[in-house]
Amino acid sequence: MTKKAFVAGVGMIPFKKPGTSETYDVMGATAIRQALADAGLDYADVQQAYAGYVYGDSTCGQKALYHVGMTGIPVINVNNNCATGSSALFLARQAVQSGAVDCALAVGFEFMQPGALKSNWTDRAPALERANVVVDELVGKLDGLSNAIRQFAGAGMAHMRKYGTRLETFASIRAKASRHAARNPLAVFRNVVTTEDVMAAPMLWEGVLTRLMACPPTCGAAAALIVSEAFAKKRGLRTDVIIAGQALTTDTPSTYDAKDMIRVVGFDMAQAAAKSAYEQAGVGPQDLDVIELHDCFAQNELITYEALGLCGEGEAEKLVDDGDNTYGGKWVVNPSGGLLSKGHPLGATGLAQCYELTQQLRGTAQERQVEGAKVALAHNVGLGGACVVTVYQSA
Repeated sequence: MTKKAFVAGVGMIPFKKPGTSETYDVMGATAIRQALADAGLDYADVQQAYAGYVYGDSTCGQKALYHVGMTGIPVINVNNNCATGSSALFLARQAVQSGAVDCALAVGFEFMQPGALKSNWTDRAPALERANVVVDELVGKLDGLSNAIRQFAGAGMAHMRKYGTRLETFASIRAKASRHAARNPLAVFRNVVTTEDVMAAPMLWEGVLTRLMACPPTCGAAAALIVSEAFAKKRGLRTDVIIAGQALTTDTPSTYDAKDMIRVVGFDMAQAAAKSAYEQAGVGPQDLDVIELHDCFAQNELITYEALGLCGEGEAEKLVDDGDNTYGGKWVVNPSGGLLSKGHPLGATGLAQCYELTQQLRGTAQERQVEGAKVALAHNVGLGGACVVTVYQSA
């Protein structure tokens, strides 16, 4: 692929708790209209659309898009678990970079219900059946705890046992997220909590996880318009943010065969995707200024520092202690507040990361602005599995 792919426009609505949002189609349409207005384009300019969501019927994308226009273009509905939004973005970028189209839309939305994630299907084998067998073996069934808690908190426990990582370190990551989200008007939780507050929250898994270390179910939507260089020049569109590298990876045998909870939750997928994205962009971890990563649990944020190469395996606690994950440190991680405080509407999350990083590279992130941000990375993972790592650069 020799063509370049630029982010011409982005849109995102405020994330909200279940029961307080608009319906999925209205949320999606609003985010699309925002992205079109941001780019200065009409819906008639869009040549392909990719709509991401996890919970919904098979053509929910069309329902959202039809509020904006009915032009007969291809509409592809995307479901890749929690990596759905960035998977839609991956397809839009690929369509543009391959030369198939000059203007592609990616939109993600989710209308979630309160409580832990669960499948709506009980009459068939679950997609995560193989992972669940390994989790049962490594951490046990733990009655009363959701699979997501057993998976990600179990990975955190494995890190604690292997490297001596303290529970307080995960709590400090959650506290950092709240400080960042306090500056984000689109975040669902904007109240600041301290490390002590996080430690004092109800314990969901004794010694392993408190309630505040897990992200909340959230409703929301976000969208992005990806265009070619020729199209942008012809239409006078902005070309100040480029997707310089992007990779979508899936599981390898090590996810299950290593019998390591850290691998079960996507470490090897993330490591491989990051390596590919870095190579495409011609950068390394040391070149990054700002990062949006998949902190569905505070434990996963810490593990992902190591997967992305920000530090060596077992060194993430020192990175946190040194303050290298926030303003004034080596990197600013999740300036939006991340999934922990901004919220996690599954289909929208990867595109919300795109929205945040586009604002950062444009220099329009206001109180959240990372000074001099030129290179940014997004990491979005879904178990089952899929992981998308995207490197953005200011052009």
